[in-house]
Amino acid sequence: MKGISLGSSSASKLDAKKVESTNKGKEIPNSSKSFNPKSNYFDLDEYVFDDDYSKLQSFFDNVDLPTGVEAPIPWLQDSVQMKKTTPGNPFVTSNAVSEASGSQSNRETPSSSRLAGSSSRMAKPVNDEVMKMLQGFKKFDTVMDHSDHHYASTQPPKRCAKKIQEEWRILEKDLPDTIFVRVYESRMDLLRAVIIGAEGTPYHDGLFFFDVCFPTSYPKKPPLVHYHSGGLRINPNLYNCGKVCLSLLNTWTGGKQEKWVPGKSTMLQVLVSIQGLILNMKPYFNEPGFARSSGSVHGEQASLRYNENTLILSLKTMVYTMKKPPKNFEDLVVGHFRNCVLDILMACKAYTEGVQVGCLVKGGVQDVDEDNSKCSQQFRNDVASYSKTLIAEFVKIGAKEAEEFLHLSIKN
Repeated sequence: MKGISLGSSSASKLDAKKVESTNKGKEIPNSSKSFNPKSNYFDLDEYVFDDDYSKLQSFFDNVDLPTGVEAPIPWLQDSVQMKKTTPGNPFVTSNAVSEASGSQSNRETPSSSRLAGSSSRMAKPVNDEVMKMLQGFKKFDTVMDHSDHHYASTQPPKRCAKKIQEEWRILEKDLPDTIFVRVYESRMDLLRAVIIGAEGTPYHDGLFFFDVCFPTSYPKKPPLVHYHSGGLRINPNLYNCGKVCLSLLNTWTGGKQEKWVPGKSTMLQVLVSIQGLILNMKPYFNEPGFARSSGSVHGEQASLRYNENTLILSLKTMVYTMKKPPKNFEDLVVGHFRNCVLDILMACKAYTEGVQVGCLVKGGVQDVDEDNSKCSQQFRNDVASYSKTLIAEFVKIGAKEAEEFLHLSIKN
């Protein structure tokens, strides 16, 4: 069995590795803007908007755009205050406040590409209908239909209603902008969550769905979590059968404080742990047997190849998600991919030109390895080959601009 532990020591090592591996950068070929060494990122405002600011401003003056993502995880920095929504919920009272705290490690995660519904970093105006679709999709809401839920046939617990409502309050209050949750009025023990893949990872711009069930033994035992894999193994901790390996879920070994602690651990911690510790920049090292090779030439090369394979699987995940979006998330799936289509296909174009997976950050290219190596020729060919299928699905959901990238399918 493979999994990941949530210990503070392992989190610190991951943080140190992240700092070490992101200490230099370069621009996209033919870019006229320079890299900002202080931030390790390009200045998006200068990079995109200077020349056409006046022209674009006239368009956006009358568009109510949501704010972008600044703090993807509430516990990431105490000094950062994240904007929160307060959707109506018949099970949540206005004065019910509960915070997510406890065994969560202070592991920094790569920042998400943007809040669903925000303007594309390609600076291309998005269709009003799409914007309304995204803006109207609440981060937390109560719905009715649970018929396609993985745990729909299970028997609901009889004595957990109060504790589950506490979980709802925490989620409603503290969900980061890159995680969306739906709970069910007739089945309080079930919920469904989607996590947006963070930029700088092989999961960027993807949507990853999880079905959750609070068992009869809850809260003494952790929730049951099933990943919508589509039969694909995109991570050492996410099996193609849907199993999620995580110490917090007691599905992997770990110290006492790394595992589920009754009365202290929360569903929010589970979701942000999946986002930050599983869907990360170098998932290859999630395998306990491979973690010791991190930093070695052999280990880093193997990690690059793993990221290449994972990126292809992530593109395939996008396609099957668009083909059959989970119930109650149809608007988010269509709106998200129509909003991100240019970002995704520009990334694919960069990959066919040799850019490593995980290098694309905020419209720029950031080196993740000091040897400055490029991706493999096989990966370039695989991206080019699959782009035709990806583009066809984008067009089906109304993203006609995807057709501008059909030339990718005949590259290499």
